[in-house]
Amino acid sequence: MAREELTRLTGNGNGECSQNDCPNLYRSESGSIIVQGDVSNAFQPPQGEALVEIPEAVLREAVRALGW
Repeated sequence: MAREELTRLTGNGNGECSQNDCPNLYRSESGSIIVQGDVSNAFQPPQGEALVEIPEAVLREAVRALGW
């Protein structure tokens, strides 16, 4: 799936996030949440999964964007 097919819930694309390189949350057409963040090594997840870290503020912004 291409980034263009997702609805960006966080970040406005300006400043340090202008290259889409900062933690963000996206929503897919099916309603799933896609997480972009720094890789975390907190523990070893099952094969085929990954851990990422995102700031609390990003989660709060996504909740507001979704109207939850």
